[in-house]
Amino acid sequence: MSDQDDAGQRDDSSDGGQGHGDRGADAQDRGGDRGSGRGSDRGSDRGADRGPDRGGADRGSDRGDRDGDRPGGSERTDGAPEQPREPSVFAAADRGPLGGESDTGGAATARRALRTWAGGGADRLTTIHGDGTVFEGNQIFALYGSDRTSHFVQGPVPPETLDHLGRVYCATSGYRRMRDRLRDHRVLVLCGEPGSGRKATALALLDELTGGRVFRLDPRHGVDEITEEALQEGGGHLLELLTEDVRAESEPRPSRNGRGEHTGVARRPGPRLSELHLDRFGDLLRGRDAYGVVLVENGELADRLLRGRYGMYCPPPPADEVLQRHLWHRLRAEPDEALGDARARAGRPDVVEALGLEELRPREAARLADHLARHWRGEVADEELLAECSSFVRSQAREWFAGSDRPGALPEALPALNAGAFRIAVAVFDGSAYSLAAEAAELLAWELAVTLDPEHAPGRRLFGTHAEHRPVQARAVLEDGELDLGPAKVPVRAVRFQGEALAGAVLGEIWHGYHNVRGPVARWLRSLCDDPRPEVWVRASIAAGVLCSWDWIHGFGELVVPLAVTDEPRARMAAATALAESARDPRVRPAVAAVLKDWAGSDEDALVGTALLAHGYVLAAGSVSGSLDALARVVRAREASDIEVLVAASFSVARLLASGEPAPVLRRLRQWLDDGRLNLANLVHLAVIRALSTRTTHLWGLREVPELDGHAARPLFVALLATRPELAPELAALLRHTLTTARSGEAALDALGGLLRRAAKDPEALGHVCALLPRLAVDRRDRDRLRGLLNELVRDRDRPLDRNAARRMWNAVTEGANR
Repeated sequence: MSDQDDAGQRDDSSDGGQGHGDRGADAQDRGGDRGSGRGSDRGSDRGADRGPDRGGADRGSDRGDRDGDRPGGSERTDGAPEQPREPSVFAAADRGPLGGESDTGGAATARRALRTWAGGGADRLTTIHGDGTVFEGNQIFALYGSDRTSHFVQGPVPPETLDHLGRVYCATSGYRRMRDRLRDHRVLVLCGEPGSGRKATALALLDELTGGRVFRLDPRHGVDEITEEALQEGGGHLLELLTEDVRAESEPRPSRNGRGEHTGVARRPGPRLSELHLDRFGDLLRGRDAYGVVLVENGELADRLLRGRYGMYCPPPPADEVLQRHLWHRLRAEPDEALGDARARAGRPDVVEALGLEELRPREAARLADHLARHWRGEVADEELLAECSSFVRSQAREWFAGSDRPGALPEALPALNAGAFRIAVAVFDGSAYSLAAEAAELLAWELAVTLDPEHAPGRRLFGTHAEHRPVQARAVLEDGELDLGPAKVPVRAVRFQGEALAGAVLGEIWHGYHNVRGPVARWLRSLCDDPRPEVWVRASIAAGVLCSWDWIHGFGELVVPLAVTDEPRARMAAATALAESARDPRVRPAVAAVLKDWAGSDEDALVGTALLAHGYVLAAGSVSGSLDALARVVRAREASDIEVLVAASFSVARLLASGEPAPVLRRLRQWLDDGRLNLANLVHLAVIRALSTRTTHLWGLREVPELDGHAARPLFVALLATRPELAPELAALLRHTLTTARSGEAALDALGGLLRRAAKDPEALGHVCALLPRLAVDRRDRDRLRGLLNELVRDRDRPLDRNAARRMWNAVTEGANR
């Protein structure tokens, strides 16, 4: 069944929203338009086997008969005063825990988030030296930054380095044009990401033009500080700009000392690199018959320089070629089969999974070649090889965030903070809409900035880095995708990492490595969990659960508790989701179970409701039966008319029905009915009604249930009939019991009417419903009830049920008499 079909039947509908419009349509499907035929039509349409357009059951008299089944209902005399009725719990049968059916969002949002975090957090092995440098693998990161000094340093590139480069270098596309431009202008600016081969390309160009006389210039100094004395006659000069040198121009601000106090000393920011500086640099080089290459990371400065005459983008060469060249170099003295064996090892599924990257950069390909060569020689075992491969994404995350708040004040630090915030946002919204990730990144950048420099609230750049270039900062790509809104899917421009392991590495790096970042990140996630869009709060709550599993004592207090104690139902659902996700880790599950047990017995309704919602995900209790036990304990301790508890508990029961193990849930529902307690019986009836009226996609859980994917838009009841036909007798028995119970019958009949309307427009669902109806038509009263419903739906003046579908349903009801 498609939601476009629903829309086609509602030409007069003006709802265009993603959630509330569907809610209104579903309310009509559940029988909201059936009032016009409720009186005389029902009484005049009685019949045994007449067609749906000629007769039906007297549902009014049937309801009167059912009233006699109520406790004390038949003992009331006409002379007795009528007692005021308490609100029925079944008046809220179509109400979700967030107010509407579709407010939980579609299942695809949760599934994509779960795939993002499937790898979990990686182990962290790091060596920190006293000078503030961090060594990981063969990568070195400076944590404290560098000071600009007046002493200019330059030194030659060793000949053996250039000789090695000549043997392994793979020319990037556009190499000849780069060489020609460098020869003509004497200066070339190569833009790209770290590790993309910019430095190797620059050294190769300078080596070719100068015959091996290549020098590195001090990276602590900008292009404007280079003097003629620092340049070598006939030499090639390489300058790699530090990140802090590419910040935007700003006015001087008073700096602060280590205690956060203002010193009153103005720190003059470095000048912004422009073509004026490059013109001067070129003149200096021309006077010395020399050449110079400047390396700039992708970003706003690179975008501007690429539009000038000096800038060129340096694309990375194919990773396979780099790997092949480096393997050949390292194994050239080994037997002929060594190269092929090493390449085969690189393609092993466990190696590919450990790497967690779609495409290696040249620097990473060279590292992998070294590990594979040592593995072929037997110097490292399989476990060590996989451990080395898994460190690639950690090295990338470490490089991204080491010293990202330099120089420690706004606005100089803002570009680096923006880049870091975007990477974190992509980690949370990996595979989702770029607009959601970009907006979330802006919110996080604000949190980070006001934490770094509370006295200077930052603004937003309006025309900063272009959307086509910004994902490159996060090693991400933009692509066409779909966003699951629940009742419909819409096309989006999606952003995702180029590697499944990057999201976990990014969040793990900031959470484990930088304690002061936890505060702004926790506030950011809590604000996202309160966003009305499921595509936002679902992603944020699952990410919060992952962080809690990594550090329970901190995450529980900073992320879960503030959400659970609010009056906002969405925040409580987010808290329940985070708790359940954190319980995926068996080491954390006992702590989660203890919290939920305590909350379930609390006097605070918000905590009770959060505990009930958390048990709908299975993970907290560890099993479906354990979750059902926990729900029953809470419901048994409450009044049978406690609407809030019953709504949350019935939603969790329906979610458990959709969790991939419906059989034990159905058995437990039957046991609760046999128990005889009214509160448990009400829970069963509400759960059955919810399964009739709620689309399967809105009952998503934290476990994959592939069998239900093809039935996402159908009510859960129909999805279970389609995927588990052996459960049809038990499903029918529970539904019939709910229909024939006086207090729940009307709400159940309304929900069944909505299901019949949907099935009439869905041939596959219609077949399953027609197979169910004979099981519901056990006796004459059952058949009269169903025929009356069909007759009423057919005679609806606004939205009449399709007569052909109604005739099939009518014949199916008649078939029940012959069972």
